[in-house]
Amino acid sequence: MKHSPAVSGPPQEPSEQQQQAAHEERARCEWHFRLSAAVYPAATGAVSDAIGTVEFDPTDRLLATGGIARKIRIYGLRSLLPEERGATPTFSDHSTACRLCICTPAKLSSLRWRPDSSGRIIGSGDYDGVVTEYDVERGFPVFERDEHAGRRVWCVDYSVDGGLSASGSDDGTVQLWDSRCADGGSTAVARADAAVCSVEFDPEGGPWVGVGSADRHAYVFDLRAVSAGPVAALSGHGRAVTYVRFAPGGRRVVTSGTDGSHRLWDWVEGRQVRAYRGHTNSRSFIGMSMWRGAGLIGSGSESNEVFVYDLRWGEPIWVQGFGNRGEEGRSQDGFVGVASWRQTAAGDGEGALAAGGSDGVLQVFVGRKMTGSD
Repeated sequence: MKHSPAVSGPPQEPSEQQQQAAHEERARCEWHFRLSAAVYPAATGAVSDAIGTVEFDPTDRLLATGGIARKIRIYGLRSLLPEERGATPTFSDHSTACRLCICTPAKLSSLRWRPDSSGRIIGSGDYDGVVTEYDVERGFPVFERDEHAGRRVWCVDYSVDGGLSASGSDDGTVQLWDSRCADGGSTAVARADAAVCSVEFDPEGGPWVGVGSADRHAYVFDLRAVSAGPVAALSGHGRAVTYVRFAPGGRRVVTSGTDGSHRLWDWVEGRQVRAYRGHTNSRSFIGMSMWRGAGLIGSGSESNEVFVYDLRWGEPIWVQGFGNRGEEGRSQDGFVGVASWRQTAAGDGEGALAAGGSDGVLQVFVGRKMTGSD
C-alpha cells in the first residue's frame, strides 16, 4: 500500500470529533474503584442463597440484602466500608458478617428502607404477592398488604418523605397507598399492559413515578392524576424493561432491559438520549442503580461482571469480574443479579457500590474520583 507524502505547514487544530474523543478518554479516567469487602455463603455456590436485592440504609449505617433464601440480612456499613482509605479488602461469610437476620415466609424480590423511619423499617416484596414492612430492631413484621391477588411482587418503593408507597406485580399494576395510614389507605392504581418489573418515585420530590414493564415500555405517571394514564410512554427496548431510575434533574430517566441495554431518556420530550452497552442481559434481572450525585450507572451482568457507566458516554468506564472466567471471557459460575449505589453527594469524590451474585456472594466496592495528583 502506498502512503501519501507528508505535507509541511502550520499545525492543524484538532477536529471537533478528535476533541470529543479526547474529552471522552479523560472522562473514562475520572474514577478509581477497588474491592472493599466480600461476603460469601457458608456453602459456596449454593443456589438457594442467590441475592436478588441490595439496599443501603438512607441513614448511612446499614446495608440490607434479600433473595430466594427467605432471609433479610442486615450488615453494618463500618464492617464493609472501613473509614481508612486504602484499607485491604475484608473477606468473611454471611454468618459472621451479618448483624441481624430476619426470616421471611416467602422468597424476596425487592427491599426498600422506609425514608421516614430512621433506618428502623424496611419494606419488602415477595414471590407470594405480599408487601411487608419489618421492624428491623425487633425482627418481625409490623404491616402487610396483599393487593396483588397472590401474583409475584417485583418491586417496592417509597416517596422521598415516606408518605406514599408503591408496589409493582405480575398482575400488571402498580398499587399506590398512603403508608402513614394504619390501614394502608389505597390511593390509586397505575396499569401497564404486562407485568410491572420496576417502580420508582422521583427521588427529588417531584410528583412523578417511573414504571418499567414486561410490555417493553417504560412509563412516567403523574401522581396527581394516575387514573388519567401515563404522561410519558417510552418505547425503544426490544424486550422487557426491568428497571427505571430517575437521573439528576427529574426530567430524565435511565431504563434497563433484557435486550442488553440501558437507555437514557428525556421523558418530557419523549426521546432517547443515549444507549449504554457492554454488559450482557438477555434473560435475567441483572440489577441497575443510579448514583445521582455523580451521574454514574451501576449494573450487573450475565457475564458475572459489575459494570459502571458514566451518563455522558455509551461505553462502560469500569468493569470488574465476580467469578472464574472461561476461555471466551464468560463467567463459569453465575451472574451478577443486583447492584446498588450508596446515595451520597459526589462533592467529596467518594462512593460505594454493592453488588450481589446468583451464587450468594456480596461484594462492596469503593470509588474515588481521581485528582490531578493521582
